[in-house]
Amino acid sequence: MAHGAYYYIAQAWKKPDAKILRERMTSWRATETVVKVDKPLRLDRARALGYKDKKGFVVVRVRVVRGGHKRSRPIKGRMGRRMHTRKNLKMSYQWIAEQRAANKYANLEVLNSYQVGKDGQHFFYEVILVDPEMQEIKNDPTISWIASPGNKGRVFRGLTSAGKKSRGLLHKGPGLKVRPSARARKHKGK
Repeated sequence: MAHGAYYYIAQAWKKPDAKILRERMTSWRATETVVKVDKPLRLDRARALGYKDKKGFVVVRVRVVRGGHKRSRPIKGRMGRRMHTRKNLKMSYQWIAEQRAANKYANLEVLNSYQVGKDGQHFFYEVILVDPEMQEIKNDPTISWIASPGNKGRVFRGLTSAGKKSRGLLHKGPGLKVRPSARARKHKGK
């Protein structure tokens, strides 16, 4: 059976050539943390997440250091019982990468992201950003929703796919007590 080009791109990314990927990541480590790229490396994944090759879409590669999700100990200004450091950051590396891209490009909104590499030190993600003010975006019925005021700063409110996954909102069911949030549900009866 004949398959399309995106099928073969997806199959190639299931087992990428280790030597080529290692050389790419070596060069990526020498660049800045957030780098704008001309076109997505994983075209099949980008297209599945809403990317289009038209004005208003921007793709950036973000490098995130692995490890160190444990919060640092406060130096002062807390009660003794609040000074402990047994709290871990619950955000995923992908969500952190999306927020860093949004901070660098403040006029753009994060649409989605995907992983392009991982080595012993870093995760590498490509983040798809959209300019909501461009007329090409406002006139496109499939992506014009991002221009509405309710979607402003959506990555910082955990509304992207990575954010929802970190917040435990991808699955619904009677055993999942996470909506609207764990804290809101706990204090609802009082």
